[in-house]
Amino acid sequence: MIDFDEIRKQAEAAQNRALAGLKEMTEKAEKAAEHLTKEAEAPASLETNQPTGAAQKQVEIMGQLFDSDAMAQIAANQQTLQQMVNQKVAEASAAGVETLMNRMFGEDMGVLVAAMETLAMEDEDSFEEEPDFDLETEQELCGLLDDTMARIEAMPEPEPVAYGKDMDRWGRFGILLSGMVSVLNDHRLDEMDVEEHIPVMEQQVVSIVRRSWGIDGRGDLLDMIRYLMQEGYILRYRIYTEAESPEELFDEDMDEEDRESIARAWRFVQRYRGVYAPEFLTGWDVGRAAMLARWGSYIGWITESEAVGILWELSQKAAEELHSWREFAQSYLFGGLMYKLLCGDSSAASYLGYLADAAATLIAGKSDGEGGQWRDFPWPAQRKIGFA
Repeated sequence: MIDFDEIRKQAEAAQNRALAGLKEMTEKAEKAAEHLTKEAEAPASLETNQPTGAAQKQVEIMGQLFDSDAMAQIAANQQTLQQMVNQKVAEASAAGVETLMNRMFGEDMGVLVAAMETLAMEDEDSFEEEPDFDLETEQELCGLLDDTMARIEAMPEPEPVAYGKDMDRWGRFGILLSGMVSVLNDHRLDEMDVEEHIPVMEQQVVSIVRRSWGIDGRGDLLDMIRYLMQEGYILRYRIYTEAESPEELFDEDMDEEDRESIARAWRFVQRYRGVYAPEFLTGWDVGRAAMLARWGSYIGWITESEAVGILWELSQKAAEELHSWREFAQSYLFGGLMYKLLCGDSSAASYLGYLADAAATLIAGKSDGEGGQWRDFPWPAQRKIGFA
């Protein structure tokens, strides 16, 4: 008899977000096993490159565009990954369902899951060129942002509490600052490591950091975190508020597409300059920097003690500028839409939806009891502490 509880336990340790795809693959493998006498090879209908909801979310939350070099790398890797999946499926179908389930333990399962998920991400329609924005679309997105921010503001949240000099509490708070990205990528939020240390998962995180952020090692990682801590979108927003027109922000070498992107973001900033100060963007900058620190520690580009120190600084910045998890989430949505306008990405509406879902999961939890990490860990009442 197959021990499904053990299978679920191992699958969760490898990667929770792959469970849906894994279940689909197993069901199709069972159908293939029933027809082993008729077919010597895996049936052509055993698809492994169907996009999963988690993969779609991962594409949305990375917060960066794929450049031509990344696309070339994806094209080079896809054939190898597809061959790996096909081989695994063929072997499983030939051996039968029970052997298939046994082979899902350990690293073989992690390799197969990662291959399936990578292929799914590469086949997303989001790689296609997006249509141009127009003023009506910009206004609709701003209206959607306002409505979403209002819903988040209405969510109940415990009152802030004093952390004092409790370093464990501050450390936990620092990890939770990566909550938006972590929830959308099904990362852990109970410790520094984002995933179990399985080689294929480590390589997947390396690929994300390199491909989506343009970070290629320790120096680049620290430079990006430093930029987000000291400048980031806070500085960009401030510069845009001070510009009398978008033309003041143009460089001579900019092409028309870059000029249109800056003009969109300038209009966005002018709409909200009287509502939100530049420091409101702290959540957007800090949340991404916290995720980069955790990713960097996980893949060994920085030490865990270095990541702890970075999260400490980010914690102080967040506690000084913001007042609640609700405000932190609102900052993340606000910065996220400004980023999407700069990118000219018309998937901005669905992106805001993903972020809103993540915020709701963290603040209110789900009906099945999952989530609620922010609700269960109140925001710090004391803005910044020092040591005598």
